[in-house]
Amino acid sequence: MSLANLGSHWWVILIIVVLLFGAPKLPALAKSMGQSMRIFKNEIKTNKDEDAADKATAEKPVADSDTSAKS
Repeated sequence: MSLANLGSHWWVILIIVVLLFGAPKLPALAKSMGQSMRIFKNEIKTNKDEDAADKATAEKPVADSDTSAKS
């Protein structure tokens, strides 16, 4: 597959998108896609931060509780 062929695929996809959504709606579509990507990246970052915090908590030794003092 040559680069010229790859470029033509993108043109076909772009034409299909324009036909489906119409030119006036494309800016709104692009804006919503950008917002979705921003939210997605923020959630990934939050998830990584939570995983790091959970890992740090799991590495700390937990004091043994006295289980023999049950009533």
